[in-house]
Amino acid sequence: MTQDTQAPNVDQQASSHRDNDVRQRFFIEDSPVRGDVVRLSRSYATTIAQKAYPEAIKRLLGEMLTAASLLISTVKINGHLSIQLQSSDSNSLLNWAMAECDQDGIIRALASWKSDTDEQVQAWDNMIHAKDAFAELGAAGQGVLFINIQPDGGEPYQGIVERSHDNLADCLAHYQKQSAQIPTLINLASDGLQAGGILVQMLPRTAAETYEVEQNRDAGIDDDLWTRLSVLTRTLKAEELTTLDANEILYRLYNEEKVVAPEPVSLSFGCTCSREKCEMAIEQIGETEALDIVDEQGGTFEMDCGFCGEVYKFNKDDVAAIFAE
Repeated sequence: MTQDTQAPNVDQQASSHRDNDVRQRFFIEDSPVRGDVVRLSRSYATTIAQKAYPEAIKRLLGEMLTAASLLISTVKINGHLSIQLQSSDSNSLLNWAMAECDQDGIIRALASWKSDTDEQVQAWDNMIHAKDAFAELGAAGQGVLFINIQPDGGEPYQGIVERSHDNLADCLAHYQKQSAQIPTLINLASDGLQAGGILVQMLPRTAAETYEVEQNRDAGIDDDLWTRLSVLTRTLKAEELTTLDANEILYRLYNEEKVVAPEPVSLSFGCTCSREKCEMAIEQIGETEALDIVDEQGGTFEMDCGFCGEVYKFNKDDVAAIFAE
């Protein structure tokens, strides 16, 4: 897709973006409508390969990664945005799940679930879809959903998302409409191998734009645009979101609209863990307790990252060096 005002020509799509780890922003010319399409392939596969997740959790994490990648484009920050699900029911098979994306398009995700008994394992084996794992939060009104925004060097913000629907996409769209007063459409999908999603918003007009609209009611103002886009966006099938190129999705949906699309943003798996952060955690534990853990573990204190699997090892000399500084 180019930066002109024509709908994308699928035959002219650049093959360099067919790795499908991208966020493609788009605008409808001469309108307050903007949106993004996200496609995840290799980055998603790398994320879920870190643990032996049940199928339903794999798909839920795919939707959460896609959603975080979409939502961070709606806030102007240098930092990261994460989505967190927390069960309020001790009997829930899903303890918690989180997914994160930063302003550079680096994504990661992690989940905790119960599989201690044969019954719990069998229950997970019977779940296939993301909404099955999402349902483990409980009925509507139960469980907790958070959107966390952490600007670099700024004050963090946390929004509580109402558990208003039986799927993540509709809950997030409801939150956007209620909290920001911005009509929003969100569609998410994940097949356990790839993930994708689309977000469309009708931004508020400025005072000058509103005046222009009111003074030019007969000058081609498209009052039906949002209704038309809503209908078109809801026709998108899950398999299209997980298999089609981002530009092809836009072409299939909006080929009769004047679509403007800047260059896409690449998305990739990444982790922010480091030995330095582990040392900071050991400082919080205290030297005596840290040395006791070293003894209990046979002379080496191991800290592993759940996101990427990296293992950081510390012996008594390492611990002593931390507290000698």
